[in-house]
Amino acid sequence: MLKGKQGRFRQNLLGKRVDYSGRSVIVVGPELKLHQCGLPKQMAVELFKPFIIHELEKRGEAETVKRAKRIVERNEPKVYEVLEDIIKDHPVLLNRAPTLHRLGIQAFEPVLVEGKAIRVHPLVCSAFNADFDGDQMAVHVPLSFEAQLEARVLMLSSNNILLPSNGRPVTAPSQDMVIGAYYLTKPSLDISDIEVVVNNKKANPTVRSEAESQLGEIYKDAPRMSEFMEVEMGLDSGRFKFSSICNWWISGSSKEGETNASTGEWHRTTVGRVLFNSIIPPELGFLNHTFGKKELGDLIFDCFTDVGLSATTEFLDLMKDFGFRYATMGGVSVGIADLEVPDEKSEILREASEQVARFQEAYTSGYISNGERYNKVIDTWTHANNDVADAMVGRLERSQEGFNPVYMMMTSGARGNRDQM
Repeated sequence: MLKGKQGRFRQNLLGKRVDYSGRSVIVVGPELKLHQCGLPKQMAVELFKPFIIHELEKRGEAETVKRAKRIVERNEPKVYEVLEDIIKDHPVLLNRAPTLHRLGIQAFEPVLVEGKAIRVHPLVCSAFNADFDGDQMAVHVPLSFEAQLEARVLMLSSNNILLPSNGRPVTAPSQDMVIGAYYLTKPSLDISDIEVVVNNKKANPTVRSEAESQLGEIYKDAPRMSEFMEVEMGLDSGRFKFSSICNWWISGSSKEGETNASTGEWHRTTVGRVLFNSIIPPELGFLNHTFGKKELGDLIFDCFTDVGLSATTEFLDLMKDFGFRYATMGGVSVGIADLEVPDEKSEILREASEQVARFQEAYTSGYISNGERYNKVIDTWTHANNDVADAMVGRLERSQEGFNPVYMMMTSGARGNRDQM
């Protein structure tokens, strides 16, 4: 009677039913903008019923409330016409339990969708700690003008892209978006090896200078381009791959901030990086490196700091579309053959087994205690495990011309780590 979820306290007293609210399973909505959520039509009609009835009367479609209610119950087409107009300027709140921090409830502009599931923008998932394995979310409608204004100004998802706890971006890309950006901006193996040396500020100046001249030699005959259209045409015709090298012209700018084509410079880069830079706000300059999860997070933070909130939210949506598009084009997937077993593995395991046998013998002879034996065995197998992992990562790094799917997923931060391999 009193205890448990269905008891008097938890069922009736601690929890209250809320008017103008609904609940449904969430699915991904990759077509949405950052400030939008997909609201099922069936649910929206029920949530906004009083507003629909009022609007039908106002437009002269119904003389009485009773007549308006009947129109809504019949699901007449005019109901959805009215509903589309009502939701244009009426944000709704989405909440995912447990609401552990401020970003567990956010406001969105609803977009009517078919089906019965709520659609959520991929980039707000981390704020809600949501995934699409059956999670449910609650929808609440702010009724008064003041509540709607507050929801739009303070709670709109596009106004909450930083974590309140540490100021870092909460809307950073993950998984598919990361692998798409990484695949697009990753150069071929010979270029990336030299780039590592050139970009290493702590490296020997002579070694860096040699690497620099080596890079210059490679790029000497690379095509020279200054328009994004040239890059796209080259890709469409099959002349270029994303990892193809090119020299890209960046126009200089005058003191007044105007672009000056005659004072620019050539950048040694890849076709994929040129494409990725087409969506980066020009104020951030030309960014010529490979983008993994960490680099994308830093880029969003720099974008917010340098160009402000509005430009950053636009950039986030472009990055989301770009990431998904090129992850699809890359077709990155995992097969058993992608996990290459290093040749050194059997030798490493044999040496570790022999060492463990020696420790066991020393313990049996009374030279070491059981505690010492245990620690030495653990230490031996930990080292063996690390040696095998190092050998495997080293091998995967060179595998498939540097584009091994498992290695790319791991190093980009999209999914997985060394220990799991």
